Amino acid sequence: MKKWIKAIAVAASFATIVAGCSSKSTSSNASGGKVTLSLYSTVTNESDQKTLTDVIQKFEKKYPNIVIKYNYPADKYEGMLRVKMAANDMPDLFDTHGWAKKRYGNYVEDLSKMDWVKNLDPALDPILKDDKGKVYAYPLNQAKDGITYNATLLKKYGIEPPTTFDEFMTALETIKKKSNAEVTPLWFNGSDKSSFGQYFDQFLTPLLVTDPNHNYEKQLLNGTFDWSNYTYLPEKLKEMKDKGLLNEDVLTAQIQQLPQLMAQNKIGFIIGGGMLGPSVKELNPNIQLGIIPMPVIQSGDKPVWIGGERHTLAVWKDSKYKKEAEQFIEFISQPEMVKEIAEGTSLPAGLTNTDATNYYSKDYETYKDARVEPYFDRLYLPSGMWDVLGETGQELVAGKMTPKQVSQKVGEEFKRLSKQ
Repeated sequence: MKKWIKAIAVAASFATIVAGCSSKSTSSNASGGKVTLSLYSTVTNESDQKTLTDVIQKFEKKYPNIVIKYNYPADKYEGMLRVKMAANDMPDLFDTHGWAKKRYGNYVEDLSKMDWVKNLDPALDPILKDDKGKVYAYPLNQAKDGITYNATLLKKYGIEPPTTFDEFMTALETIKKKSNAEVTPLWFNGSDKSSFGQYFDQFLTPLLVTDPNHNYEKQLLNGTFDWSNYTYLPEKLKEMKDKGLLNEDVLTAQIQQLPQLMAQNKIGFIIGGGMLGPSVKELNPNIQLGIIPMPVIQSGDKPVWIGGERHTLAVWKDSKYKKEAEQFIEFISQPEMVKEIAEGTSLPAGLTNTDATNYYSKDYETYKDARVEPYFDRLYLPSGMWDVLGETGQELVAGKMTPKQVSQKVGEEFKRLSKQ
């Protein structure tokens, strides 16, 4: 799933894309008896890149016979990996970014015999393991996506973090009223269609999956789902637009604007945003953000996190240097490294062998009983549907499509793409 949050950082870091870098100049596996491992990762914001690079350098210092050539291709990552898969010429270590089994399963080495597996967070079992016990990748951290909110602002206006969609709508309307429309209740960087894709994808799980009385998993998987049941979400998005609950520049706003606006107390809520907190704190320590699991839509349901793996490392099964690649994973699976990576990326650790704290630790503890549901598109939608969700969202907000037309279009594309 294309996550908008991967671009979040302080403003200066948004234009930063580090590709084809190495912490050592050696580039040949035969040079001086050294082994060079290629590593590709989806980490894009500056702090995450620094964290991973620092860990790589510590490994190289301890094991001077191994050099890691690291690449952070940003939005070019998926295209590059698809080409490499087609040529069966994968990196020795690579990020499966949510698709460990479904997309990359035939290219990864089974890591089930490694020591760290016993410490794998059980929440990641359905995502990184299969029913035969194969382990597809090592989790650098894990995602728990929900809704990020300006805790300072909500406290000022006497608003409790919402647990239902109706409470969410009321909170948005209260922010608009009490701020005299000077604060954007719900902000989208709508110049990027993925921001609307994120809204639909995260709310589809409470709409169609988590409530037993409104569970459409079977129909989604066998292709018989009635997409009129999807209409609720575009209707609500249109209602937000019509009531002035979205930013006026919703279709032109860019992700680079977000940290500054949040730091200036100009935004109430955003969808996702799990890595935003540290960036805002750096800009304005007086603004505190919070994060909540997804508000429920169906009566009697319980809030859930949307997530699973965030950043991982898999070992290419045909690598000539699988031993060295696994040696790196073994190094970063030690408690002190697990803690450093989790805290450096401001996300929960993927292993249970350490106590890592980050910006949202108190929120994760508050909602520790909320289960983690996988991203909807990774389980139920064919490849290509993410773009459909985002594009129809843009068309809806632009007034070019009605909610019913959106549902019809999404249903048609679902059927078409499922046949490919």
